[in-house]
Amino acid sequence: MVSHRRPTRPGSGRTVRATVLSAAAATAAATLGAAPADAGPQDTRASAEAEVDRLYGEAEQATERYNAARENAGRLRGQVDRAQDRVARAQEGANRMRAALGSMAGAQYRSGGIDPSVQLLLSSDPDSYLERAAFLDREGERRAALLGRLRRAAQAIARTRAEAGHALAGLERERTAVARHKRAVEDKLARARRLLESLPAEDREARGRASRGDGTADPAGPGAGSPRAMAALSAAQRALGRPYVWGANGPAAFDCSGLTQWAYAQAGVSLPRTSQAQRYAGRVVPLSEARPGDLVAYRADASHIAVYAGNGQVIHAPHPGAPVRYDPVGMMPVSSVTRV
Repeated sequence: MVSHRRPTRPGSGRTVRATVLSAAAATAAATLGAAPADAGPQDTRASAEAEVDRLYGEAEQATERYNAARENAGRLRGQVDRAQDRVARAQEGANRMRAALGSMAGAQYRSGGIDPSVQLLLSSDPDSYLERAAFLDREGERRAALLGRLRRAAQAIARTRAEAGHALAGLERERTAVARHKRAVEDKLARARRLLESLPAEDREARGRASRGDGTADPAGPGAGSPRAMAALSAAQRALGRPYVWGANGPAAFDCSGLTQWAYAQAGVSLPRTSQAQRYAGRVVPLSEARPGDLVAYRADASHIAVYAGNGQVIHAPHPGAPVRYDPVGMMPVSSVTRV
């Protein structure tokens, strides 16, 4: 077949950079799926960056599900441990009661197996009859009470074992969920990484710059937060520059909710592990009334969270490859502002 395409003329003005961008565009288009035939390198680059942002958002959602499952697994592990401790203590008590009953049975056997009441009637000392009869009644009551306690202890042991079994089953489900969410995070981050690698080096460097904000937040200015909020903000500021690692909650690395949890822990406040739970850890206020130290949750599902720093900025752990940094509070849709 004869080709009717015109050969490329030397000096057509296409630079090496255009060739690199076209290669990156082809790689990005393969990752994103079919692209419009007339899409230029700039359009494809923008689409690739939008896809990276989407993948990071989905990875963050999976990270928070991972954090929640891991937190719940820890809670269930505690339930299992406590139930097993209760079973061990109850079993020890039941063993003591069985030993006491065994001693009573042994004493009766050594007496020839004759019922104690018959032995009393045959006694040659009738003057002590009433006293010994009263003692015998007390022994019978003691034995009956001991049997009742042993029966209740056995029932309690059975219930506690069932509780431990239920908690263990839940723990196994949560462990499975942890592994599933971990795979989802790693898959989305790997896809985002491959897509980023398809972009020109200067574009990757632009995305990886330390901050989009100007870093001039002044938390000591008007509208300062409460002492504990300011202490949490101070802790978040000390974390600036530390790396994002999904599932990490400091002090060397953080994900978004790990940073806010750690920062408030430095102020003596215990926050839940996930961003979704943290948004309900205090009083919700309008964004227009945000004060330094408030928690700012993003997206409708609150899958990202940050600490408000004042002057329209937040401190947060953004995503892999971007360290803890300042960014504008409006960097993505705000879903709530919480005053802890």
